[in-house]
Amino acid sequence: MKQLILKKSQSSGKSHLVILAIGSIFVLLIVAFFYLDRHNALSALIKSLGLLGVLLAVCLMAILSMTPIPSEGLVLMYLKIYGVVWGTLLAWVGSNLGSLLIYFIVKHYGQFLLQKIISKERFEAVNQWVKRRGTFGLFIARLLPIPAFAVNYIASLIPSVDLWPYLWTQMVSIIPYYAGTALVFLGVAKETWYWLVIGGLAIVAFWSFSYLLNRKKLPN
Repeated sequence: MKQLILKKSQSSGKSHLVILAIGSIFVLLIVAFFYLDRHNALSALIKSLGLLGVLLAVCLMAILSMTPIPSEGLVLMYLKIYGVVWGTLLAWVGSNLGSLLIYFIVKHYGQFLLQKIISKERFEAVNQWVKRRGTFGLFIARLLPIPAFAVNYIASLIPSVDLWPYLWTQMVSIIPYYAGTALVFLGVAKETWYWLVIGGLAIVAFWSFSYLLNRKKLPN
């Protein structure tokens, strides 16, 4: 029994190291992009790809949103390349596409993915909200301080969660955070402090609300 626990611990440790390494490389690539794109040369090149560039952007966000790697860096890239409105829209569409792919993948390989990716604590946190409050509970669970990809995997495993409630709660719940990120970027890029303050307050409010929800005890 001890050997089994030790093997699981070692496997989990290796997985975390791999994720950390990939995440670090991704961050370096994002930093390199912003450095090389100081004069908007790379942005112009990517935009010159037209529809192909847009499709690649959506697909890349979809793939990244299916992993534990945070997607904020990619969102900032899109804001830089395509502007605040289109950049936010592409990131939003890509994230929702990734969520949709997770739903269908998990329906076929659910238990394996649960054991490899999601902790029991996170599963129970989401499962209890859905069990007690249905679709509204799922929406609230998406606002908890749990990574979006984890909520997507967990929600896909719960038999009572149908496709449409799963999808619309994902589509709506990420809007406040994306909007706040876009406003902060706009404030920095345009050097307008009021957008920076509004965006910062929106993100802080979102995090605070998530924290309070996480502390809330569900009634029996």
